[in-house]
Amino acid sequence: MEKRMLNAAIYLQGMLVGASLIMPIGAQNAFVLERGIRRNHAMLVAGLCFLADTLLIALGVGGAGKMIAGSVTLQLVLTVGGAAFLLRYGWSSLQRAWRATTSSLAEKGTMSRIQAVGMTLAVTLLNPHVYLDTVMIQGAVAGQYPRTQQLSFALGSISASLLWFFGLALLASWLAPQLQRVRVQQCIDAGVGCIMWLIALGLLRHGVSLV
Repeated sequence: MEKRMLNAAIYLQGMLVGASLIMPIGAQNAFVLERGIRRNHAMLVAGLCFLADTLLIALGVGGAGKMIAGSVTLQLVLTVGGAAFLLRYGWSSLQRAWRATTSSLAEKGTMSRIQAVGMTLAVTLLNPHVYLDTVMIQGAVAGQYPRTQQLSFALGSISASLLWFFGLALLASWLAPQLQRVRVQQCIDAGVGCIMWLIALGLLRHGVSLV
């Protein structure tokens, strides 16, 4: 019975590992920030990111990371597909920044609920870093603990995800009045576009190394 109890030290390590993987600005975080700043389905987006992250953490701790690590073909498909998506998303953001006016930002920056759900799933599940980092790394770290203690690690990582995504969305929404000016929005869109392209180029370099 005692072995099944949550281990505070392992739970804390799970939080730290989860936070270190989730906090760097990437496609997912940039999208959560963007929705929060525009006050457009921010909590829905944060909730979907959290649920997807929870599923991926469970897969990683459950051993799915070993399958990805053992298949070069799967890694290559994830990498090239993700890079193509990020290049397209980045281009759209850069175009929006270049052509920005008050009316165009309001029009193009607003998404329907279905669009927000679809884009959230895309930036989450079409991003190879989610599988290469979250699933593989978390699975590898969790694997060093006895099976009965891996739940503590997983719950720690899930807690970090919950705090991060909803905290990020709430902070962006709170700062929205100061960040909704045209020039600021242009800088945000340009920054998001550049981040997407940098991540995509990094993925393409990784893809070349796999060949």
